[in-house]
Amino acid sequence: MKFTCEKYLLSQAVSTAGRAAASKSPVAALEGLLLEAGEAGLRVTGFDLKKGIYTSFPADVAEVGSVVISARLFGDIVRKLPDGIVTVASDEYNTVRITCGNADYNVAGTPAEDYPELPVMDHGSRIVLGQEVFARMISQTSFAISSNESRPVYTGALLEVENGVLTMVAVDGYRLALRKEAVDSCDVDAVRVIVPGSALSDMEKICAGGEEALTLTVGSKHVSFSVGDTVLISRRLEGDFLNYRKTVPFEFPIQLKAKKADMIRCADRVSLIIDDRTKNPLRCCFGDGKLSITCATPIGRAEDACEMEGDGGGLVIGFNNVYLMDALKAAPEEDIRVNLISSASPCVITPEDGSDKFLYMILPVRLRAGE
Repeated sequence: MKFTCEKYLLSQAVSTAGRAAASKSPVAALEGLLLEAGEAGLRVTGFDLKKGIYTSFPADVAEVGSVVISARLFGDIVRKLPDGIVTVASDEYNTVRITCGNADYNVAGTPAEDYPELPVMDHGSRIVLGQEVFARMISQTSFAISSNESRPVYTGALLEVENGVLTMVAVDGYRLALRKEAVDSCDVDAVRVIVPGSALSDMEKICAGGEEALTLTVGSKHVSFSVGDTVLISRRLEGDFLNYRKTVPFEFPIQLKAKKADMIRCADRVSLIIDDRTKNPLRCCFGDGKLSITCATPIGRAEDACEMEGDGGGLVIGFNNVYLMDALKAAPEEDIRVNLISSASPCVITPEDGSDKFLYMILPVRLRAGE
């Protein structure tokens, strides 16, 4: 195998595919990247048995072939090469030579035959939407994806398409995040799939804002995302996801309008006295046209306030400061509606205009005497 290409193109491909390479694996080949040089150019693949990413780009191929090389080492080498044309060649012993300018490396590779094959997608439903839209949906919901492996289904996000609208839902037992956006096209009336959070995190980075649309294909066991010359294939998560339609309350005796930036600044200032050991909650008092936030910890006591439209009747609720600020920061609009029922009921944040474009639900924290 031998090819030459622009360092920039190779660096991008290695960085993208390297997201799916295993950091540690009993199968040594999975810690590497599969380089395949063919008549159409170069294809770079990373695969950890749970998800795989491959991307292709034009290259001047002098000799077709393939080889597997350490993803970490190859990534470091390519990143630190001088700008210019890179030449990569492998011999019959799978020794890989990388040259660019005065830089010259010879590193050991492994046979391409040792690399596991990526899953083959069966026929599935296809959804098309803008990649920037999808990246925003991920960034505005992924914070609520659970990291608790004891409930694997919640380590991913639910993606539903109904009537041309994509709904993305993430929940971790303490909060829920929901975003909706119209899709460009969908070849079925409805589809539902749970996608691992790690795959969505990779897709958020891959969707860098190009003009190409994103194509989501949902198969029986796997799901794939295609953007331009890059494809990510991931296993689906199986299990019963929370029925958010029945869980989220939709009737609220208290509805207040607020500027999310004002609430963030207020909560952030009071949170300065909260440390990782005590994790004291924020004491939020919703009054007439005003939100007062206080917090007392062994470090000291802090309080602040911001304006709101409406009367909360003096309702007092405790919130985890991180969960509250995560939801506020994720809200895609500046004007929000804070919906409340009681001190023991969740707070639900929605658009001020009454639409269903986003929804964030935060469970309250029990306040102890003196908090």
